[in-house]
Amino acid sequence: MPKVLIITYYWPPAGGPGVQRWLKFVTYLKGFGVEPIVYIPENPHYPLKDKSLVAEIPEGITILKKRIIEPYAWAQIFSKEKTETISSGIIDKPEKQNWLQKLLLYVRGNFFIPDARKFWVNPSVEFLRKYIYDNPVDAIITTGPPHSLHLIGLNLKAKTGLPWIADFRDPWTDIGYHDKLKLTRSSQKKHLVLERKVLNTADHIITTSPKTKTDFKKISPQPITCITNGFEERPETSIDLDKSFTLSHIGSLLAARDPVLLWEILNELKKEKPSFGKDLKIKLAGKVSATVIESIKEYNLDENVELLGYVNHTKALNLQRKAQVLLLIEINAPETRAIIPGKVFEYLAARRPILGIGPQKADFFDIVEGSQSGFCFDYGQKMLLKTQLLEWYNAYGKDGIRANSSDISKYTRENLTGKLVGVIDEVLDDER
Repeated sequence: MPKVLIITYYWPPAGGPGVQRWLKFVTYLKGFGVEPIVYIPENPHYPLKDKSLVAEIPEGITILKKRIIEPYAWAQIFSKEKTETISSGIIDKPEKQNWLQKLLLYVRGNFFIPDARKFWVNPSVEFLRKYIYDNPVDAIITTGPPHSLHLIGLNLKAKTGLPWIADFRDPWTDIGYHDKLKLTRSSQKKHLVLERKVLNTADHIITTSPKTKTDFKKISPQPITCITNGFEERPETSIDLDKSFTLSHIGSLLAARDPVLLWEILNELKKEKPSFGKDLKIKLAGKVSATVIESIKEYNLDENVELLGYVNHTKALNLQRKAQVLLLIEINAPETRAIIPGKVFEYLAARRPILGIGPQKADFFDIVEGSQSGFCFDYGQKMLLKTQLLEWYNAYGKDGIRANSSDISKYTRENLTGKLVGVIDEVLDDER
């Protein structure tokens, strides 16, 4: 049975979608004849925690740990709130930023390249080199962000000669918040150099979206495979839908992701149909930026909104299954076309209609509409979006809103692990 060393920052009790991908890969790898060995930080700074996920760590897995120097812990001395929001990816619009947030962003972008976990790289390389010498493995996998973990893989490959797979859950220099880090020209160049070096040295690259795969092909001749995120199959249990006309969004709503178009439409529908305002409930589970809350108030929707804060994974799943309509919002920018939020797949599994709003030709549009799980609109399609909401509301008042999803089994965590094993086998065959 081949052994694979998996280097990841996010691991239970971390919360959020980043931890789910490799927790589930590790869960199923042994069933496919691959033994995973997981390397994680001993003292991580997780902006979100979900202790319920600890129970999902499979038994009998070797887990290695080493302490990490966490700059975010130092930054909390100045402002715990600003540090938590920045490390969560919630960055206010420039005009909303105070001097401290601007300073923290500048320091984060220019002094910590590629990211704030850079200090874990050298100690990890030495620690893992010694471990591999005493406990041979067949391949190395790194997953980012944080993309500094790919530098661990880069250096380990150079020192051990082992095949290395780099998994990109998000893009690197094309990620939505990259241009908000107040990078100098020199810092931007350093990011580009490191990105190119990783992409051209790894033996195989994995992306989570077709667009990222296409973009990386312009930089690297190495083989690239798209393996999306997915969902865990769970026993079917009956659950009552919300009595209100609920539009539920699960996950963080960043300032740049503020769906002003949606708030505008909902405000209009409230004015046009008095019953709509009485029935409407907008549930937001996760961190919501102050900018989004201000927009909600501006469009007189605050009486319809329920701010739930961060909820654990089990509660998130229940919220999804109870919703009348699930909201999927992405930033209106070309670079976010490649982002397929992890919640897309759990939304599919919830079998409730999905309302997607994002940039033109976003990758997640194909997944939602291709599986007949809902409808997606770009920010220029106001009337079409409004018509669809009204159609759902009318159905809600009559026979109820029906979900007609097609077969989505290719997105189960187990089937996606099989695809990952295919990549591992290919890399090992090339080494033989």
